[in-house]
Amino acid sequence: MKMSAVFLLLLVSIPSSVAVQDLPRREPRRLSCVRCCGPSEQPVSIISSRYTRMSSDPASSVPKVQPTIDITILKGEKGEMGEKGYPGAAGKEGERGLRGFNGRKGQKGQPGPQGHSCKQLYAAFSVGRRKPLHSSDYFQHVIFDTEFVNLYKHFNMFSGKFFCYVPGIYYFSLNVHTWNFKETYLHLMKNEEEMVILYAQPSDRSIMQSQSLMLDLQEGDEVWVRMFKRERENAIYSEESDVYIIFNGHLIKPAVE
Repeated sequence: MKMSAVFLLLLVSIPSSVAVQDLPRREPRRLSCVRCCGPSEQPVSIISSRYTRMSSDPASSVPKVQPTIDITILKGEKGEMGEKGYPGAAGKEGERGLRGFNGRKGQKGQPGPQGHSCKQLYAAFSVGRRKPLHSSDYFQHVIFDTEFVNLYKHFNMFSGKFFCYVPGIYYFSLNVHTWNFKETYLHLMKNEEEMVILYAQPSDRSIMQSQSLMLDLQEGDEVWVRMFKRERENAIYSEESDVYIIFNGHLIKPAVE
């Protein structure tokens, strides 16, 4: 302890100026520059080279920051509904679907009017004409003015046509009286088709001429008589007191018995 105290006292008593002057001085070390690049290359500064080393080093590189934008924040309010566009082209027809379930049974309908058994099995007419007729047109429809038999009114006296309500086989006949020195030319028609011709040449004598046939008629068919005018005058004769022109027809066999 005594020795340490003496040593400390000696150090304190030595002047500071003497101590500094006696210590040897060190001169600063100058760094020499060594050329590391070629004659054609420009030297790179220390700062730029240090930056290059730091950027190439993965550990010292600065991380890239990619910002994330919340789209829901930027979404605006819902706009108004636009106008309806034009319809597109029709697509291909799809496959046929499965058959659906049967519907409910409907209510029973009201009973219809009572039928007539004879009306379904018979049809007949016989009509005549008391007035003479000259053909003024190329085709002229013959109308009858006398009704002898018209079962169930199947023959229309206004149109001069027989209307078929009962399908089947029918028999028709046409009787006329010719006119002196005039031609007689008539067609017995089925709908708009000529079936047979009743014809008589001009003569100084008038005669009775007839034609008949059978036809297979369907419901809705019409049978009637038409005059046909050619170069000569066409006419049929009759009188108010007597009937010379007669058109008959009746059902022979119905299609469904």
